Amino acid sequence: MKVLIAVAVCVLLNATASSAAVITYIVSLSGPNESPPTTSTGTGSGTVTIDDVTNMLTVNFSFTGLTSGTTAAHIHCCTAAPFSGIANVATPVPAFPNFTPGVTSGTYSMSFNMMLSSSWNPAFVTASGGVAQAEAAFIAAAATGETYLNVHTTQNTGGEIRGFLVAAPEPGTWALAGAALVWLGTRRRRRS
Repeated sequence: MKVLIAVAVCVLLNATASSAAVITYIVSLSGPNESPPTTSTGTGSGTVTIDDVTNMLTVNFSFTGLTSGTTAAHIHCCTAAPFSGIANVATPVPAFPNFTPGVTSGTYSMSFNMMLSSSWNPAFVTASGGVAQAEAAFIAAAATGETYLNVHTTQNTGGEIRGFLVAAPEPGTWALAGAALVWLGTRRRRRS
């Protein structure tokens, strides 16, 4: 049984998105994820998709239960120590375009062409050495867990809720892991 579990875990861990053109990240936002942590009971969740062939970044998230009205939301990059500290804003400042200010719950969805300077914080582009380098730095940092999305409010100006981007399992990964478990399970029963 231990071998069965080890194989399933290996299948899941080895399913990387590095060879894929489209990489999906999931994000779970909360007050305790902020740095420093907030006592907010607000929450949020969403996906961030990077297509390194079309150069599109798609951001979709929702949030609810914030302590006060929103002032900004964006993605920060690149923190050397995930889940601690603060990184510079990578996406447009002060907030994503068309992000609704002054609400305590809401949704956001937009796609950005990562080859356009308007898709980035000008300071991030300068620090990276140009737009193409900013895109490359962002993609690399997302792949290593060094980017986070957060929502700022009037009560929590430094950020009320945040969440690090975590690579979602590739489609088929769970099916492959399940098939491995079934195969190993049938082999184990034959021995009994």
